[in-house]
Amino acid sequence: MTLSMNKVHREPDFENIKKVLECKKPDRPTLFEFFMNPNVYEYVAGEMPPAGSDSLTQLIYMAKAYAACGYDYVNAYGCDLEFPTMEREAKSTISINAHALITDRESFEKYPWPDAKNNDYSVLEKINGHLPGKMKLMTAGPGGLLENVIRIVGYDNLCIMIYDDPELVKDIFDKAGSILLDYYENCAKYDSVGILMINDDWGFNTQTMLSPNDMRKYVFPWHKKMVEAAHKNGKFAVLHSCGYMGEIMEDIIEDMKYDGRHSYEDNIIPVEEAYERWGGRIAILGGIDVDFLIRSSDEDIRQRAKNMLLRAAEKGGYALGSGNSIPEYIPNEKYFAMTSAVNEI
Repeated sequence: MTLSMNKVHREPDFENIKKVLECKKPDRPTLFEFFMNPNVYEYVAGEMPPAGSDSLTQLIYMAKAYAACGYDYVNAYGCDLEFPTMEREAKSTISINAHALITDRESFEKYPWPDAKNNDYSVLEKINGHLPGKMKLMTAGPGGLLENVIRIVGYDNLCIMIYDDPELVKDIFDKAGSILLDYYENCAKYDSVGILMINDDWGFNTQTMLSPNDMRKYVFPWHKKMVEAAHKNGKFAVLHSCGYMGEIMEDIIEDMKYDGRHSYEDNIIPVEEAYERWGGRIAILGGIDVDFLIRSSDEDIRQRAKNMLLRAAEKGGYALGSGNSIPEYIPNEKYFAMTSAVNEI
């Protein structure tokens, strides 16, 4: 089977992913992915990504690629916001302990906090008229609250600081949280935006990175405000978070009130089990394990994806995709074997 035979051909229509996020049955099997690698974009778009171009040109290209892959939205960034770190080289993995910039009250006061409120979000307006069909944007953040705090404090340092100086820890989270809230509130104002993707990795394979009580104290209140920012502007809020969530799923569903959750691993909880436990209360997005995609045959991938769609066919509230993303080490053929399942339902 060739790649072209595996591709999904259909016009983008945001109403499909909207129904999924409302825990309803979409009009057709629906796809969800956070991001894919440039090889996929280049193949479906028929051209190389526009390196060095302006943000609007890049977003138009991404919208073309996402539409060609069969998605009803395109992932985007509202502006070039980032939290300064001392990392000097981008690598495929990062340390959660290196390059701490905040170690005490003095360094907290001196840290160059970014300004999200007055940044340039104009690409979210300029993209109007360039989106294929009835596509909308899903705006992701520049890393999440816990992620950014760990980057500027260090994970080990943060764990010690929680005991040594909890007041400083709260101030750090509150400052970073307020900046991210400003970012998402700005994104939510634009008609082109349909989903706020609030991406923030929270866990290891067997537990959350901080205790559930500390997560509730420092992290969750700001996520609740970000979700509220989405909902008051008529947008959906999706949580992308890796790791074990067993002890905090009720917080995610009942307290923060997320519309959907993304990122699943078979060695933590297979997506099929997650759907049985929480489907109908929160949209279950993706979940075809990345390791499974790498190691399995095209046919096994297609069959698992098809079975997952059939499992959710009546109740709804599910969109097909990977457990996390499509990195460069997943061959295109395996990605298209997964997405082609929507053509068989």
